[in-house]
Amino acid sequence: MSEEGIEVPRALASGPSAFIPAKEMFTEGPNQDMLIESFLSLGRVDHLAMVMALHPSYLSCFLRTQHALFELDGPLPRDWRHYISIMAAARHHCSYMVQQHSMAFLEAGGEESWLSGLEHAPTKLRGLQTLNKLLAHRPWLITQQHIQELVCAGAEPRWSLAELIHAVILMAHTHSLCSFVWGCGLNPEPDHIGGHTFCPPSPSHIPHSPAHEDGRQELADGAVEVEVLMKRMVELQQQEEECTQEEMVTRFERERSESIPTAVVRGAPPELVLNLVEEPEFRYEDFAPRGEQSPPIMRAQDYSWEDHGFSLVQRLLPDMGQFLDEEFQVVSNLTYHRMAMHEGVDTYTLRKALWNYIHCLYGIRYDDYDYGSVNVLLERSLKVFVKTVACHPEQTTAHIYHDFWRHFRHSEKVHANLIVMEARLQAALLYTLRAITYYMR
Repeated sequence: MSEEGIEVPRALASGPSAFIPAKEMFTEGPNQDMLIESFLSLGRVDHLAMVMALHPSYLSCFLRTQHALFELDGPLPRDWRHYISIMAAARHHCSYMVQQHSMAFLEAGGEESWLSGLEHAPTKLRGLQTLNKLLAHRPWLITQQHIQELVCAGAEPRWSLAELIHAVILMAHTHSLCSFVWGCGLNPEPDHIGGHTFCPPSPSHIPHSPAHEDGRQELADGAVEVEVLMKRMVELQQQEEECTQEEMVTRFERERSESIPTAVVRGAPPELVLNLVEEPEFRYEDFAPRGEQSPPIMRAQDYSWEDHGFSLVQRLLPDMGQFLDEEFQVVSNLTYHRMAMHEGVDTYTLRKALWNYIHCLYGIRYDDYDYGSVNVLLERSLKVFVKTVACHPEQTTAHIYHDFWRHFRHSEKVHANLIVMEARLQAALLYTLRAITYYMR
């Protein structure tokens, strides 16, 4: 009898994330109301929504932005919107996002042959490739010339500014989502390639942080690490000494040129995305490696989201500026007043240091921020995680995830991922919006 019957596919992985044990995730959340909202919005509750539901206020505004980008009336046809996101996700070898948007692309009436390679897509869409690779890996190189080549009267076929801003936001939104997918170790959906197996289930191995394995000494060390971080945060909040503008610039430069070892592996794209990437060898490089001439720094005082980017997006793609602004605001203010095992904590300085460190990696400087705080608050393993997830997310490993904030809740690590995702999104948008502003002058 054991030889009879048919093989039944089994889910290859247990739970939405390879990094977060399902049991712990469902203990910490997710919020049931938000999962219902996600189901009504997307027609399914995917792994992305299940992990984001650990932070319901964020998931709520994320779903609104996602719906507006892909479903509401706009300058681009719906199948094109999903294809642009496929092109964007392929840059980061993100099979998860490529498959999600491939299914949506076909549901929207997209031409199946386009999925087998960029050469089958319309010339107009292929024209986005340069902007796509710069946005994904080195947005500071985007100039008004790149904009002009797509929208000026001689361009054939020509992009309108409204179409282009829609495409730019789709690409930047997808690139930053790839950071979240890789940074949280999302498993494939059951209906994805690689999402199920016919093999008998093997004992599942869930990596644990060292706290679970090395006993009381490790817990004691971790408690000390958290206490030290808490003490540093309080000291920074109480600090009255002001340093000179020159010293502020020096500290920014020191932080920016610090050598953080990441991107050890440079693997080829998986087969699923191989034909959807032009120039796969074009990757992230440090804004300015030590000793090299750097591109000009973007000073937040000269071009910011609040004073410049928001109004330009609102003008070219009505309401989208509002949706994005809400996301940035929710992430900036998101706090539960707790840290690891402590309650009633003001985490503002830590959240601010994370956001400004990511912008620093992208060459954006705030004149009124003391970058000395970054080194005080962000230990090296956290910087390795943040830089990997923000700059080349496809290199993220379980080790990098488990190595930072070893005694924090998984929901706090997901919170850090949300900050990385939104700070990265805003940085990429600022460079492109500034180039569009220069073109329009």
